Amino acid sequence: MKQKLSELKNISPDQIAVGNGSDELIDLIIKVFCEPKKDSIMMMNPSFAMYGFYASVNENRVVKLDLNKDFEMIKDDFLKIANENQLKIFFLCSPNNPTGNSIEDIEFYVKNFNGIVTIDEAYIEFSGKKSSIELLEKYPNLIVLQTFSKAWGMAGARVGVAYASKEIIKLINAVKAPYNVNSLSLDLILKNIDNQKVLNKNLENTLIEKSWLKNELHKIKCIQKVYPSDANFFLIEFKNIEIAYEKLLKKEILTSKRTPQIPDCIRINVGNREENIQLITVLKEIES
Repeated sequence: MKQKLSELKNISPDQIAVGNGSDELIDLIIKVFCEPKKDSIMMMNPSFAMYGFYASVNENRVVKLDLNKDFEMIKDDFLKIANENQLKIFFLCSPNNPTGNSIEDIEFYVKNFNGIVTIDEAYIEFSGKKSSIELLEKYPNLIVLQTFSKAWGMAGARVGVAYASKEIIKLINAVKAPYNVNSLSLDLILKNIDNQKVLNKNLENTLIEKSWLKNELHKIKCIQKVYPSDANFFLIEFKNIEIAYEKLLKKEILTSKRTPQIPDCIRINVGNREENIQLITVLKEIES
């Protein structure tokens, strides 16, 4: 699998580590670079909760960098926090989960952080933007995470990938379990890597549905705001979040309520056309 990914990403197999989902790789990166009860990591706020979870499990301090109202990083705030704290790792998620936006000028943050920068690109395929893998040769402190769970449509396979320098990959491989990824998942992924039609079809269908859903959401009276998204989901602000969330739940439409961290907001994934029509139908029944 590493050989296949090497050809696909134009990177040496020695610069690739495979994990039982990106979650395991996040945990391993913290284990490698952070000493328990002593070291700290930094993460964006709001962002993917598992960075903070694994840091806490490994008894490391979590420092949060608050995003602005448009969920963008403020460079001066980043520099201030990075310089005032002894930080070992900065987890940067782009496109960010749960906000959906891509982070601009990523190289600035890699260049100005005195530690390991881990860029989580779980949703990169949906964004159409270049991967930070192309920065690996320039920055030895960089790790890029990708996954087969999103655009590839294989979340149940639980396979994530880390791209980094040979030295970092050697350290990750030294602490991971010997049989952390099962052969059934690897066989399925190898077949799909050989057949790019799977990825292309998934991407095409999702982006078509995303465009349709975005247009329909803007017509819904109970919605206050639909945030821009480079991912396969929308962060949506509702006029009455509790009514909207409970109504969706009763109709067995499972969403992710983001309050109190992001007030009045629900993250909703893009589904197929039938699912999206069902979502819009339910939302139209809610009074503004």
